[in-house]
Amino acid sequence: MSAQIIDGKKIAAEVNEDNRKAVSLLARDRNLQPGLAVVLIGEDPASQVYVNMKDRKCQELGIYSEKHVLDINASMPEVLSLIDKLNKDPKINGILVQSPPPPQIDEEKVIETIDPAKDVDCFHERNVGKMLIGKQDGFFPCTPYGIMILLERSGIDPCGKHAVIVGRSNIVGKPMMSLLVQKAAGANATVTCVHSRTKNLPELTRQADILIAAIGKPEFVTADMVKEGVVVVDVGINRVEDTDAKRGYRLVGDVKFDEVAEKASFITPVPGGVGPMTIAMLMQNTIKACKMQNKV
Repeated sequence: MSAQIIDGKKIAAEVNEDNRKAVSLLARDRNLQPGLAVVLIGEDPASQVYVNMKDRKCQELGIYSEKHVLDINASMPEVLSLIDKLNKDPKINGILVQSPPPPQIDEEKVIETIDPAKDVDCFHERNVGKMLIGKQDGFFPCTPYGIMILLERSGIDPCGKHAVIVGRSNIVGKPMMSLLVQKAAGANATVTCVHSRTKNLPELTRQADILIAAIGKPEFVTADMVKEGVVVVDVGINRVEDTDAKRGYRLVGDVKFDEVAEKASFITPVPGGVGPMTIAMLMQNTIKACKMQNKV
């Protein structure tokens, strides 16, 4: 079997076309423009790339965008003061603080300070709680939400299937469990989460009808860890040294793509799979925030 590629770029483009139309309608019918503020502490090159990508996508879709870059040595009071200012700014509907911050910054405290109505990353405990109990009036985390849309638009229904998630982070693993297990259309899966302390991990991954790899280890999932016909979603993006590559490295996921693709029915590539969806869902959450705050 050779897997069908789940084209994240194509599906993200479809979602962003819907986003563009939604922004246009808000402008035409309500004279509203969704606004997103991204906060970056320090000038980490990888974080700068992500922030700039988000800024460009806002501009493409007609979303107002602000980028706030603080010094790497910024203090907690400085960061919290900026968050307070953005909470009160009516032009800003969504606030995102690029993670991880430098060590002097208490990330949990920063998340608690963001107005839950502007928490478009869905890290605030109020939105996490709403997601867990299945309420729709908060936000869903961008990467897990993007994966749900990838499955839906690829014609893959998790209902009744065994989904195995490799990794238990607050960003992907835990919210992914919550979304897949919901009693709702596009969900209703039986979910197992495996991680670094799981015994006999390959025995569990071989049971998966849908395998979501988000453990942050290059090419961790190999062909002997999956069964024939599995749907594989690879969240990982890792740099590995490659002297033959122009930049001296190449990007790989958490799945050994070539060999796993021979057994899978569907698989996401890295790059070009989950990554574009994360930004598309951030844009969608920002539009939703604008509508909720303005009671549209």
